Amino acid sequence: MVMSEHQSGAGSGARRSAPLSVRVRVALVVLLLAAVGTVWVTNRLLTDRFTETTRNRAELRLALYSGNLVSELRRNAIVPQLLARDPALIGALNSQDYTQSSQRLISFVDEIGAASLMLLDSDGRTVAATNRARLGENHRATPYFVDALRANSTVFSVIEREAGGYQFVYSRRMESVGSTVGVILVEVDLAKFEQAWKGISDAVMVTNSEGMIILATEPRWRGLTPEAALERQPADGAIERAIRATADWTVQEADAYLKGEAVMRIDGRIPFRGWTLTTFTTYASVRERVNAVLALEIMVFAILAALAFYALSRKTAVRMALFQRESVELRKLNARLQREISERERVQKNLAVAEQSLAQSSKLAALGEMSAAVSHELNQPLAAMKTYLAGARLLLRRNRPDEALSAFHRIDDLIERMGAITKQLKSYARKGQEAFSPVDLAEALASALSMMEPQLKSRRVKITKILPDDPVRVMGDRMRIEQVLVNLLRNALDATKSVDDPQVEIILAAGETATLSVRDNGHGIQDLDSLFEPFYTTKQPGDGVGLGLAISSGIVSDLGGRLTARNGEEGGAVFEMQLPVLNAGTAAAE
Repeated sequence: MVMSEHQSGAGSGARRSAPLSVRVRVALVVLLLAAVGTVWVTNRLLTDRFTETTRNRAELRLALYSGNLVSELRRNAIVPQLLARDPALIGALNSQDYTQSSQRLISFVDEIGAASLMLLDSDGRTVAATNRARLGENHRATPYFVDALRANSTVFSVIEREAGGYQFVYSRRMESVGSTVGVILVEVDLAKFEQAWKGISDAVMVTNSEGMIILATEPRWRGLTPEAALERQPADGAIERAIRATADWTVQEADAYLKGEAVMRIDGRIPFRGWTLTTFTTYASVRERVNAVLALEIMVFAILAALAFYALSRKTAVRMALFQRESVELRKLNARLQREISERERVQKNLAVAEQSLAQSSKLAALGEMSAAVSHELNQPLAAMKTYLAGARLLLRRNRPDEALSAFHRIDDLIERMGAITKQLKSYARKGQEAFSPVDLAEALASALSMMEPQLKSRRVKITKILPDDPVRVMGDRMRIEQVLVNLLRNALDATKSVDDPQVEIILAAGETATLSVRDNGHGIQDLDSLFEPFYTTKQPGDGVGLGLAISSGIVSDLGGRLTARNGEEGGAVFEMQLPVLNAGTAAAE
């Protein structure tokens, strides 16, 4: 009789579970449809809204770019008219005495803001220029010279350079007593706008009235039509096509594709000779903002689905508990699990305490390293200040206040340098992004040698410099580069203390990279592997803490280069600092 009742209860539970399973499936289907519908509607609405916002911002940038470009052109357009009436230039053309003409043009170019100024005589020969290398050039057949002679007003010319790009020139003829005596040329610097646009917009181009691109953030576009420029894209691979197919679902329709990415195109007329300014803006910001909202919605629906499965599993567990009794083995297992949980909680608490202790130790280590770095970096300026103070005291005793004042000015410069060093040393514990600028390594080397001047005079070390004729520029922070050079020079001086004839050779060369070598005739390096490790030093206590080379290596690495050391073939040590050269390609990439 009991067996019969048990079977009847089981059958009743089976009949109740069947409708429950159907209801759960229907609920899951409804939840899935609601999720898909909500995501689709949200995607359409937010895409339209954010796309319109991005387009409005692009139109505002286009208006700003156009206004700046026209302002630069109009500002330079008045310059030829003023210079064509300059009595000094007209007198030089009449007397053919141009000794002061180039200097006069150089004094004007900074105030005008033009790229360059040139003065041509009636035969088209360059007789004065801000760039003295162009003196003597013949421009007799150039359009800006010929058109200027024929016109009674200022002439604007766009000339294609052989090296790529375009030259924008205003020209006007100069008259004296009714006869033409020469032509004044003003080259407008529009390339600076290309550099400025690169940091704000994705791509910008300017086309002339003939539809040719004369300014562009993409150098390979210049000289092409917009259609031809957009077709010069690399062939898409299978992966890129798949990415485009999955990413473009958040935009309505792309105006164009640049480097495989959908962009919107905004065209605007420039009120100057029929020029047109075009900007291309990616949909990246639109996608990010829309996808963030969609991800939040999907997460909410995922949580709802998880809760539904959790409720279903709980009901299933309750039903199973009605048909099964807990066995002794299950209770033992439960007890073991409870003990393991307690043990794990205890271990986690111990781990949290250990992590806090490690964090505190790291903070103390960072403070110690910063203190040592400050002591090391300020030692050199303090030594120089002591020398200058002693000299100033001696000069004051000899009643030479002017020379003593010069020493005080140098002390003031060292104090400013110490302030800059302490500001930079904060980056050793927490690095911060700072804007880089072009740095001439020869000028940085001269500044570092000036910093080391007291030590060089006291040691009588022979310094040999081999520098190229042309400037060697890199992109970086001049103060940090000088800091590296001072550390290298100081190491070289320390290495030659025990040498009878101390010599330091400095070589600066430019190729694929800018390489500055500092070679000494000391005893060389014994442990090259540990040379750049922090606190490694071979000096006596009080002479150094072993952080100079470690800090220098970190600075050079941050600038995209590397600092190496080796022993010379003829003895001594050789340190080489290699940094990327700042050329036209590097500047465009920046």
